[in-house]
Amino acid sequence: MLTATLANLLNRGLPRSGRARELAAELAGRSFVLDMAGLGRVRVASDGTTLSVSAGGEAADATLCAGPLGFLALAVDDPQAVLRRGAAAISGDAEIAERFRELLTLLRPDPEEELALLVGDVPAHQLGRLVRAAGEWSRRAADTLSRSGADYLAHERADLVPRREGEPFLRGVDALREDVDRLEARIALIARRRVHPAGAA
Repeated sequence: MLTATLANLLNRGLPRSGRARELAAELAGRSFVLDMAGLGRVRVASDGTTLSVSAGGEAADATLCAGPLGFLALAVDDPQAVLRRGAAAISGDAEIAERFRELLTLLRPDPEEELALLVGDVPAHQLGRLVRAAGEWSRRAADTLSRSGADYLAHERADLVPRREGEPFLRGVDALREDVDRLEARIALIARRRVHPAGAA
């Protein structure tokens, strides 16, 4: 039931995107598995004009394996960066995996548009605005909380060093390290000259 609904959502988006139709045609006969670690596997396949979605462990040309946080990171972050830090892993044909990733990104349903089919355009738009405002408020609240917490730990508890104090200290450490490196090189040069004085046979 869920896989049929997902296939329906994806295929509904195909006519709206020329690039998505092009990718679906290129991927005819190919398949891609999304392995949600611990939660199950979903297989997406293209016949050239439509996509099918099934559950289970059938073989596929490529597999993307990640936990829930890994899939969330792939949705909002650079996929290559997510793969490099190990939050997700690809096995099989990497090029096929990248094409399916692009196709699924293009076909990602717009929640407001899907809601409009159920309740109408105006209520869906109002609800969408409400959700966006709530999300923005949450981001601002989290940012304010993290700044307040950092200020408290830096100034009240003195558990953290304030940036204006920490940066000059770190610059001083870097300068001292460079001075020590130069001194070490100078000592090594003097030691070599003592062992092999200039003009010695």
